[in-house]
Amino acid sequence: MKPRSRLTTVTLLLLFALAAPLQAGANPMELKLSRASVPAAIPLHGGYYEGGELYYIVTDANDSEQADRITHQQQWRVELAPLLSNTPAASRDKVYLFANGIEGEGLHGYQREVFTSTPAQRDRYSAVRSVVRVKWRMFKTPELLDSEQAILAAERSGKLELEPTDVVLNMPQVVWPGGQLPVKETKTLTDTTPYGGAQLLDIDLDKMKATFVAHRGWGPRGKTIYYIVTDAAPAGPAEMMGVVHAPTVAGTIDSAAAVDLYQFKNGIKGTGPMGFQPGIAAAAPGDANYSPLWRIHMVQWQSPGQASLLETMDDIFAKQGAGAVKVTLARPMNSDHVVNCPFIDPFQ
Repeated sequence: MKPRSRLTTVTLLLLFALAAPLQAGANPMELKLSRASVPAAIPLHGGYYEGGELYYIVTDANDSEQADRITHQQQWRVELAPLLSNTPAASRDKVYLFANGIEGEGLHGYQREVFTSTPAQRDRYSAVRSVVRVKWRMFKTPELLDSEQAILAAERSGKLELEPTDVVLNMPQVVWPGGQLPVKETKTLTDTTPYGGAQLLDIDLDKMKATFVAHRGWGPRGKTIYYIVTDAAPAGPAEMMGVVHAPTVAGTIDSAAAVDLYQFKNGIKGTGPMGFQPGIAAAAPGDANYSPLWRIHMVQWQSPGQASLLETMDDIFAKQGAGAVKVTLARPMNSDHVVNCPFIDPFQ
């Protein structure tokens, strides 16, 4: 069922378009959304990789208990995304999370987490992590461990035990040994800020905050959503957006871990990634089929001059059924295209 009409700027824009329709071949009208791009300050966490420090965010969890626990710990909402359980083994990596031992800044109140890859290990890196719980044995003296090799050595010597779990977290890295996500030169966001170039406005390691650009779009039923972008495959789109190129994420395209996201290739000009209207997602936070991993489809108007604003999945399907738009699976560089763009509330 379509949402009830709203007397918004968008509605007035459409009424104007109906009163003075564009001729075929004319330039498409422009959609000017308010708060099309807004800053989103997200808590940073510290971790280790092979003795070096890294910093990451946590946006999604497949487990409600973990989502609630981390939300409480960082005072910023972690979305429940059960579909992350379906991430293929080749498209996720491990993270070691300490359940006891040295008290510290880790997600469970002990030492920082240990990762098994960073974006520098391109063929292995994934923001999607299977959690391995680390627990020191009774009467063993805990010590700081800052690499997978150190953890495995401590396990072999009988100091601790490792427990693989079914918990899967979305933990995109922001800073890692020898690298970081690009930061925009212009910090002021407007309703016409270009989509690409970089997705970060600031990295503050003193306040442990990373400020991302949150992009406005629509959920499946027309409700406004905001999302950030952290990594993608293949290389071309990742470089255009200014995020990590993570080839492993492409392996989710045929899995139940990825959900459909529709972006526009032509039509009404706007703040979408291709320079046209914002996209429409097949799920929103709170939906059973929500995931931060998105399989991208392209919507192309057959007559761009006759384009109208689409806000819901039903709008897309209706126009597709009428032959007004063509919907195809995106294949940039003739490759599978998946984007890790968690949906968030930037105003929390």
